[in-house]
Amino acid sequence: MSKIPARNEIDPKYTWNAESVFASPEAWSAEAEQIIADIPAAKAFQGKITESAAMLADALGAIENLVVRVERLYMYAGFAYSVDTADQAAAAMADKAGSVYGQVIAAISFVQPEILEIGEKNLRQWMQDESRLAIYEHFVDNLFRKQAHVRSSEVEEILGMLSDPFGGASATRSMLTNADIKFPSVKTVDGQEIDLTQGTVPKILLSDDRDARKAAWNNYHDQYLAHKNTLASTLATSIKQNVFQMRARKHKTTLGASLFEDNIKTDVYHNLIDVFKKNLPVWQRYFDIRRKILGVNELHPYDLWAPLTENSPKVSYGQAVDWICDGLAPMGEEYVATMRKGALEERWVDIYPNQGKRTGAFSWGSPGTHPFIMMSFNENMLALSTLAHELGHSMHSYLTWQNQPLVYGEYSLFVAEVASNFHQALVRGHLLKSNPDKNFQIAIIEEAMSNFLRYFFIMPTLARFELETHERAEKGEALTADSMMTLMADLFAEGYGESVSFNREHVGMIWSTFGHLFSDYYVYAYATGISGAHALSRRVLDGVPNAVEDYTKFLKAGASMYPLDALKMAGVDLTKPDPVEETFAVMSEYIDRLEKLTS
Repeated sequence: MSKIPARNEIDPKYTWNAESVFASPEAWSAEAEQIIADIPAAKAFQGKITESAAMLADALGAIENLVVRVERLYMYAGFAYSVDTADQAAAAMADKAGSVYGQVIAAISFVQPEILEIGEKNLRQWMQDESRLAIYEHFVDNLFRKQAHVRSSEVEEILGMLSDPFGGASATRSMLTNADIKFPSVKTVDGQEIDLTQGTVPKILLSDDRDARKAAWNNYHDQYLAHKNTLASTLATSIKQNVFQMRARKHKTTLGASLFEDNIKTDVYHNLIDVFKKNLPVWQRYFDIRRKILGVNELHPYDLWAPLTENSPKVSYGQAVDWICDGLAPMGEEYVATMRKGALEERWVDIYPNQGKRTGAFSWGSPGTHPFIMMSFNENMLALSTLAHELGHSMHSYLTWQNQPLVYGEYSLFVAEVASNFHQALVRGHLLKSNPDKNFQIAIIEEAMSNFLRYFFIMPTLARFELETHERAEKGEALTADSMMTLMADLFAEGYGESVSFNREHVGMIWSTFGHLFSDYYVYAYATGISGAHALSRRVLDGVPNAVEDYTKFLKAGASMYPLDALKMAGVDLTKPDPVEETFAVMSEYIDRLEKLTS
């Protein structure tokens, strides 16, 4: 569509099922006030949970109930804002939700320090004596593992109070890029004018109109460049907040502090970067093949998503759901039926683009809600892939909530990208087998390489950027727009080699287009996730005994195990570089196949 509709012009049947969470914004407001009123009851347990096992069980039950309520409140407001960032009422809700969330976190911050006061030996006895505490075994193991980095009740309360103001940098960046910045429209080769928004940029970059792609790329990045100092300030503030948190909790580095939360050694991060750098020639070979297929003298960043065939299939939302369900058939009838019902009947997905809709896609919910998806479905293979990806997240959440108590109802970011990329790998494998048509095969490989480009090239490059900027901040060095742009451009220059020509200012601003960098050390997990996903999907596709059962156990585990242990249970060891190497081998096979199909 050349003109993107306003939010109120979208048929409600294509929007997320907000009323299943709260009947109305007024009901949401009433719950917000009730949560605030209930905070003192949770706070009243302070100083008492060391009295007895029963008191501790009572406290944990009451606090978990309050937390799940505020998470639902926060999710509803955040989702409503994400689908229409120009909606001032939704923006106000999101702001208030952040404030209420911060109040709750501050109020319950006494829990971990006081549990540690009980002592591990006494606590183990309490867990045997009080049946309600039995489920907390892993929680207790993890808490005492982190003991040296848990501060006093007073300090923990202050750190909890920071959650709301510390969200300001990310919120400012989101408001600027999703609501305030207006991008110049783009003209197609036949003179049609297309609105350029966060939701339409991917569609234009996927078109065969090179002039439109170039204009979209330039217009988009020009606007980010025009606000480079503000954007740099928001990211620098976020990084400095991470450094503060690291020091407050007595860690030596921000990387160590971030990975410590999930009991992951920094070797995992460095293994990824090392293997990635070693395999950059694989990427440069792909770029050279892409340039030859497109028939251009120079390949530019806006050519990296251009179609390699004139007959790429148009995919309706319904067709996408059917193909995804067919691809996930090895997971069993119940799994597929749940996913289909969510996508087609229960309105898990906010499907189409609209003015003010946030860039990208995500899955978000909380125990007691559907695992909702926000995306902008553009009726192509990449949109199908994105839907499969987010449904992977949603099914992970669904099975976790169905099988774990509240204390383990969330899984870490480290394992999150395994489930999403697993979906894509299985669907891709099915589609490659189901249709031998040359153009269809090329389209599937294009989708695969677009996915690899994002998760196995851009994300590791951002991970290198993130590590370097954090290390500079830890040393007290300045983080300016120009220094960030120079670093980003240098890293992409190394990745592109001689195979891609680019404008250093535009490529230097790529960091500013990824809100992921406001989630500390998250982007690397995309690359480790896609590695784990391909290893696990291969087990399923190869018919390894119990592969599906092992993987399903992983999905159901939630936070009841350390992430690396859960993945080992599923059948992959990400403490070693092997899965990353193996995934580069998979990518090389796609490149070989593409070269043969287009020779």
